[in-house]
Amino acid sequence: MTSQAQATRVPQADRTRAMRARLLEATVELLVERGFAGTSTTLVSERAGVSRGAQLHHFPTKNDLVVAAVEHLTERRGAELAEAVAQLSAGKRRTRAVVEMLGDHFSSPVFAAALELWVAARTDESLLAAVAPLEQRVGREAHRMTVAALGADEEQPGVRELVQATLDLVRGLGLASTISDDSARRCRILRQWADVLEKELDPPHDVPALPRSAPPSDNAAGTPG
Repeated sequence: MTSQAQATRVPQADRTRAMRARLLEATVELLVERGFAGTSTTLVSERAGVSRGAQLHHFPTKNDLVVAAVEHLTERRGAELAEAVAQLSAGKRRTRAVVEMLGDHFSSPVFAAALELWVAARTDESLLAAVAPLEQRVGREAHRMTVAALGADEEQPGVRELVQATLDLVRGLGLASTISDDSARRCRILRQWADVLEKELDPPHDVPALPRSAPPSDNAAGTPG
C-alpha cells in the first residue's frame, strides 16, 4: 500500500520526463556502441526499460528518436561546458583551459553519436531535414560560447577566423578519437594551439560572462555535439 501511495504522488509529467530521458540516453549509448544502422527502436526500448507502446507514442520513428536523443544530450553537455567555463579564473592559463575543455567536449560520446547522424543523413533526405537545423543551431551556440569563454573581440580583424579555426581543430581531433585513443597527441596539439591563441587574441583579464544571445556566426554548416 505504501509503495502504491508513493507512486500515485509522483506527477504524471515527471514520470513522462523520466521515461523520455531514459529513452534518449539509451539511444545515444546504442549509437556509440552499434552505430546508426545497428540502433533500433526495439533495442532502445529494451535498454531503457520502456514498453514498445510507450516508446512509439513519444517517438513514432527511429529518426524521431535519434534526432531527439542527440539534441537532448548535446544541450545537456553544452550546459555542463558553460558551467565549467564559468568556474574558470581569469589569467594566462585560462585560454589553455578553455581549449582543453573544448577538446574534451568534441571527443565525448555525444559527439560520436552526432557523427553517426551526420553520416546517415548524407543519404537519407528525411533524416537530413531533421538533422541540418539542429546542427546549425549547435554550431552557432558552440561559436558563441567559445567567443565568450575566450573573451575574444570579433570586431578585431582575424579574430572570428581564429575562433572558427579553434572549433574546426577540436572537431577534427574529435573525429580522430573515434578511430583510436588519440588523447596524448590531442593534448600536445591543443596546448600548442592555446599558446598561439594567447598571443593572437591577448584576452583581457576580466572575461565577461556568457551572453544570452549573439548574432549567427559564419559556421552555417553547424557542428555535432
